[in-house]
Amino acid sequence: MLNYNLPWLPERPAKPRKTGIAMVMDKGLSIREAENLVSVAGHLIDFLKLGFGTSMITNNLKEKIKIYRDGGINVYFGGTLFEAFLIRNLFDDYRKYLEKFGVNAVEISDGSMEMDNQDKCDYINKLSQDYIVLSEVGSKDAGVEISNEEWILQMDSEIKAGSFKVIAEARESGTVGIYKADGKANISLINDISAKVPLDSIIWEAPIKSQQVWFIKHFGANVNLGNIAPAEIIPLETLRLGLRGDTFMQFLPDDLKQS
Repeated sequence: MLNYNLPWLPERPAKPRKTGIAMVMDKGLSIREAENLVSVAGHLIDFLKLGFGTSMITNNLKEKIKIYRDGGINVYFGGTLFEAFLIRNLFDDYRKYLEKFGVNAVEISDGSMEMDNQDKCDYINKLSQDYIVLSEVGSKDAGVEISNEEWILQMDSEIKAGSFKVIAEARESGTVGIYKADGKANISLINDISAKVPLDSIIWEAPIKSQQVWFIKHFGANVNLGNIAPAEIIPLETLRLGLRGDTFMQFLPDDLKQS
């Protein structure tokens, strides 16, 4: 939805879509803030994650989830909450929690606890019967080393198990997983993953503007990006469209570009 048909903007698919996906993280917005977010930017948000375990201590949770769902947004709880139930051997209770609050998506991760990948795939398969499953690959611990080959193998197996998208871990800090400690992209890892795993099947966590710019320049306007702050979803869309200085020349025809 554009307020003016400006020429030479990259084409963006309409929702529901499989490419150009944006996942926003809500770390504790109020009901009014959720309403405002949907009002101004609901058309730009594909998935809304209620970050880590915040849903456990959020007032009026059902009401807030309904606001997002009524706005055409898929809602899920952060993968850390799944792990919190699982490590306590409470998977059935987790399913009841999902049903109670009316989410339609779920994140399966093993970033905070160790889990055999086959076990993880079994959970993906079970939950994919009733929910849109997003599975996250990569550790939240910067000290945990995962080879490029293992990243690829895990992503591939989780897609085959039923994940709608696999999420490349970066945390909300953007300093682990697919990024180096300084927040810069781990280019060799990202290139290896994108060479073997279908690009449309990956959501790259990119909480920092410079990371969003890098991915848009590297993979185009319709790269899937996640862990976007609520206040940054409209600025992200301007980056995708070349309506911000960082990507201003990116999508213009060569005869209009200035060096």
